[in-house]
Amino acid sequence: MKQARLLLIVVSCWCCANAASESRQAAEYYVAAYAQHYQVPVEFVRAIVEQESGWQVCPISSKGAAGLMQLMPTTARRLHVQNRCDLNQNVSGGVRYLAWLMSQFHGDLRLVAGAYYAGEWRIERRGLNYSRPDVVRYVAEVRARFERQTKLESARLAGTPGRTR
Repeated sequence: MKQARLLLIVVSCWCCANAASESRQAAEYYVAAYAQHYQVPVEFVRAIVEQESGWQVCPISSKGAAGLMQLMPTTARRLHVQNRCDLNQNVSGGVRYLAWLMSQFHGDLRLVAGAYYAGEWRIERRGLNYSRPDVVRYVAEVRARFERQTKLESARLAGTPGRTR
């Protein structure tokens, strides 16, 4: 009886780990495809995903944001995202939103990250003078993740193993 239960636990854990790996691969695929299509730096999209959901497919925040890119209900409606937990729809909507923010803020990724987190209307009014501590921290964390992603991508393209600190 104990052996059967242990076998069930091991099989369950392997299945969960395998499903998580497949979800991450699918997420990476959609991130790369939509980033390229909408001309948003893939490293920036990856940084946002890491910051927002840690690559979990459908976490739901206490504020109501959902999915890999943590879309709020109103943002999702605006982007015609029907199911925020559908990986394809979530990433498509999130990257389209980033592309739109890039056009609004003339490619300044600091402002884009701030607007993604706090809402574009807040950042439009104050720009880089917006100083709410949680927004400043978010932008700094996304920037650090973006720089790390950029180094990893450069190392990958150069054919050398990337290193993180």
